[in-house]
Amino acid sequence: MSEEKVLTQQPEAAEQKSEYLLEVTDLVKYFPIKSSFFKRTIGNVKAVDGVTFKIRRGETMGLVGESGCGKSTCGRTIMRLYEPTSGTVIFDGHDVSKMSTEEIRHMRPRMQMVFQDPYSSLSPRLPVGEIIGEAVREHNIVPKEEYDDYISRVMEVCGLPSYYKDRYPHEFSGGQRQRICIARSLALAPEFIVCDEPVSALDVSIQAQIINLLKDLQRDFGLTYLFISHDLSVVEHISNTVGVMYLGNMVEYAETEKIFSNPLNPYTKALFSAIPIPDPDAKINRIILKGSIPSPANPPRGCKFHTRCAECMEICKYARPEWTEVEEGHFCACHKYNSPEQNERANAVMENIKSTETAPVKEQEVL
Repeated sequence: MSEEKVLTQQPEAAEQKSEYLLEVTDLVKYFPIKSSFFKRTIGNVKAVDGVTFKIRRGETMGLVGESGCGKSTCGRTIMRLYEPTSGTVIFDGHDVSKMSTEEIRHMRPRMQMVFQDPYSSLSPRLPVGEIIGEAVREHNIVPKEEYDDYISRVMEVCGLPSYYKDRYPHEFSGGQRQRICIARSLALAPEFIVCDEPVSALDVSIQAQIINLLKDLQRDFGLTYLFISHDLSVVEHISNTVGVMYLGNMVEYAETEKIFSNPLNPYTKALFSAIPIPDPDAKINRIILKGSIPSPANPPRGCKFHTRCAECMEICKYARPEWTEVEEGHFCACHKYNSPEQNERANAVMENIKSTETAPVKEQEVL
């Protein structure tokens, strides 16, 4: 790996910066459901339904969960590829969720994204050098006379020989295409990169190469990652903190060692029990979830996981669990860890719903 720095060093501000580069609070993204004829909104797909987390500078947060839980939508909403329905996204002290189109354009070089499918995210009509350098020219990252040398250095840092500049995406393997996507992001000297399942479409040996490349780039350039993945073993290897999502909600968040050694939420326990162990004689206590994932357009009342949870209590069917710090740095949304005040509020919600459902219906007068 080249020792020459590609990224430009950001000037240090006079004021003290927060230790967190990204702070997401109650992020919501709903997709409207339209009627077929009048195109009226008749409902919403609640893809992201109140997600909160923070990422420290220079660290990696892993985001895991079942397919359809809202991981990728969360990442794209943070990047403003989707407009958020509500909530705030604070990036380095700036509220990205309230920025104008022009402000977002100027913020783009600092926030980049690596997509899941490297082939579909690369233009088949452009050579690799142009794909990597298009945004470099647009944002005036380097002077024109340094452009070619800069693109060559970026490619070499990402494990791509500079003579690949004139080749097209279809001439490369999957791993090489993903390196091109990483180089395209790195060329803009970003501080934060959303990695949306960057290794899920690759062979295991190539996955290791891409993961090591991401870790090397983070070490050399101080990058901060949001790493979205289904592979829990990869997440455990690369992440400093881990968030677990279920049906649009964050159900647990903690440092990687804490959450893997002591998962609290029943869904997290079931998810982590599926991690394969490379020992044929090891006894695995698999937790098999019954039933199917509810629709995000019509989620269950109360805790969204209660329809599949073996530890479900009556209160889970009526009141939504609150986001609670069970121990320092370990957050969980589950009624099992409610404080007395939270139990009191949840019981009040449950009693109110029960009284409404059992209230007698007045008979209409017959005229």
